[in-house]
Amino acid sequence: MAHPVIAVPQTADPPVRRWLTLAVVSVSLLVVGLDTTVLNVALPTLVGELGASTRQLQWIVDSYALMSGSLVLFCGSLADRLGRKWIFMSGLALFTAASVVAAYAGSVATLVLARGAMGVGEALIMPATLAVIGNVFPRGAERTKAIGIWSAAVGVGTVIGPMVGGWLLSHYWWGSVFLINLPIGIAGLVAAALLVPNSRAPESGRLDPAGALLSVVAVASVLWAVIEGPDRGWTSSAVLAAFTAGALLLVAFFVWQRRAASPMLPLRIFRHRALAAGDLLVLLGAFALIGTLFVAVQHFQFVLGYSPGQTGLRLGPAALALLVAGPLAGVLAPRLGMRAVSAVGLALLCASSTVLATTEATDGYGRAFVAMLLLGAGAGFVITATSDAIVGSLPEKDLGVGSATNSAAIQLGAATGVAVMGSLLSDRYRSGLDDTFTPVPESVLDSAKESLGTALALAEQLPGGAGNAFAEVARHAFVDGMGPAMFAGAGVTAAGVLLALLLAPSRGADPTGTTQPKDPS
Repeated sequence: MAHPVIAVPQTADPPVRRWLTLAVVSVSLLVVGLDTTVLNVALPTLVGELGASTRQLQWIVDSYALMSGSLVLFCGSLADRLGRKWIFMSGLALFTAASVVAAYAGSVATLVLARGAMGVGEALIMPATLAVIGNVFPRGAERTKAIGIWSAAVGVGTVIGPMVGGWLLSHYWWGSVFLINLPIGIAGLVAAALLVPNSRAPESGRLDPAGALLSVVAVASVLWAVIEGPDRGWTSSAVLAAFTAGALLLVAFFVWQRRAASPMLPLRIFRHRALAAGDLLVLLGAFALIGTLFVAVQHFQFVLGYSPGQTGLRLGPAALALLVAGPLAGVLAPRLGMRAVSAVGLALLCASSTVLATTEATDGYGRAFVAMLLLGAGAGFVITATSDAIVGSLPEKDLGVGSATNSAAIQLGAATGVAVMGSLLSDRYRSGLDDTFTPVPESVLDSAKESLGTALALAEQLPGGAGNAFAEVARHAFVDGMGPAMFAGAGVTAAGVLLALLLAPSRGADPTGTTQPKDPS
């Protein structure tokens, strides 16, 4: 049975009400973005507090990405059918409750499960918020500005996560990095109930359980392979089997969507050039942004010697640049078009990766400061330009699931960026330790290959000057590993610039790529 028709966007609301709605969803998104990276600086503490192994630490982080990335398309479809406000509030409630469970987790298993539940909450929140903005704000400059603020909230939360986590760890226990979500989540639920209007697709059909199951298992298989590739080996039987299963399930999913009477993901939305190009470009941008943050946090702490709190502060320039660039892109996109703004953003991300790729072990924070400014500015331009183009290309009935493709692209890009750049860094780091003469026992060398943090901890246990010498060798090997890792980010974003110029709609083009007169407003 079809839902009642809700045919018109809520643009009749007073302007103040619209901007208050934006504030509610943006603050909620900032917390969600923050939680994707806030845990990174707490991982060493969890080794001591919960006795977590390296593999368990990986799944504490990755369970979140796996659940969020695999469920986001289904959750976007639910938002279109059941109501975007209620899906958003359900996600925020689940995210907040799971954060409390994570804060007081007494075991690694409990923490992994809680993080997975938080990922489900994010999957419910992300597409619903973008769909709410698309519904509340009229097409044109006002909506583009709103999406610029939305994208700034997403990016700034991601960048300041290590900063907030470092400060909390220096003052409170490790669970505080999760408990901070409780007051913000409760306030967000109250504000959403009062301020956020509900909307759903005007002609939404029945749910598509078969399509939902195929999409969840297909995306989960691909994400699992991407996450496990660096540890198990990209050519291991398990990883290859997961990639193959994911590819076959995706083909089955698309075949089903073509035949289903009420598909979860209407394939017609990909005929919109802006949406198809936007999903591809934001995936490449997320690859570079999250992959670079993954490398930079380790570089700041272990090579430059900063504490978790100091590391967070030195990521601050990226957050400030993104906070400026997101809204600025919202102003520039209607004037210059998606093609120009997204190409500039990807070029800035490419420059950031190149700066870090050419960093030497003796370089201080100066080069990293430049890289952080370029990183934040590039991310702000890419996320805003692509998100605005995606929402602008969609009819009212597809806002939720169409927005979900944006969220899924970001999740897949982020997971792939960390996996690929982390794998390249680790391979060169390990070979660097092997190629350098180090008078330490073989068992110590093998343990040191796990990570630079492990190597530095072992170096402190070595007698005399041997510890300092070994620590210096390990730092040089890590910086050498940054070269191929960051050049991979530079290569991906350079390709992104070319794809933006070739595929993205130009100024004055409609979402399908055909030109039309500009709106006089």
